[in-house]
Amino acid sequence: MPLHARDVMTTRVTTARPEDDLVRTVHRMKELGYSSLPVVDARFRPVGIISLLDVLRHREVGGEDSADVGAVMNPDVLTMPPGASLALVAHRMRTYGELRVMPIVQRGVLVGVVTRSDLLRARDRPGTLTRLADRLRGARPAETAPPRRSTARPDAAHVRDAMTTDVTTATATDPAEDAAARLVAQRLTAMPVIDDDGKLVGLVSEADLLGDEPLSRRTGRTVGAVMTRDVVTLDPDDTIGHARLLVAEHGLRIVPVVTDGTLVGVLSRTDLV
Repeated sequence: MPLHARDVMTTRVTTARPEDDLVRTVHRMKELGYSSLPVVDARFRPVGIISLLDVLRHREVGGEDSADVGAVMNPDVLTMPPGASLALVAHRMRTYGELRVMPIVQRGVLVGVVTRSDLLRARDRPGTLTRLADRLRGARPAETAPPRRSTARPDAAHVRDAMTTDVTTATATDPAEDAAARLVAQRLTAMPVIDDDGKLVGLVSEADLLGDEPLSRRTGRTVGAVMTRDVVTLDPDDTIGHARLLVAEHGLRIVPVVTDGTLVGVLSRTDLV
């Protein structure tokens, strides 16, 4: 039986409001591990999407952290109804490469979201009781996070001061199914791919694993068959300013940090904001 958005969507949705403080919102996203949030009005109708990439681009053009979410969000919201086929939702999310969250809207009101992680889990369709329990819980706005000061690192700081060194990696011979499960379990968007000597050979992302047929049950593929081989990288001595510009210009989610070709860390949008 074909799957629809309602079958896999998350109904307990964390959201932002246009009038929300930008720094508080960024803190909430980092704390929860989200790369983007739907922005809704008082009636829970979608009015935009705010992502960490939007925040980085805002800062790159001289925007201030004192701005509210409405000034930074992307107001062009692509939405789908609960009855939309999951194949169509997956195609739209792949077509719009930066889109990681698809708002699901019924009668103009946000009732859930479908993420790329939801698509990766789609083959493990939940039972009827699980779906019913999720719907009974209902969508709800997030609690307001306490005020926090911006923790953005100065442009002159170095990548080594902000990068994550405890990196989850894959190898080219790993089954693609295993890599997908690891991304979902650890709530990652991508993993560096290394060889036996720790040299970077590629990057495998949710988009790579979803492929052209996101709901396919094909097995036997390896990470090496789907990974991106032409990878943008950083050096530990590069400045944070250079890294922010690179991420903002190319829309990158994570950037491997290498020394003489060896992976020593990764820098994510979260590390930069």
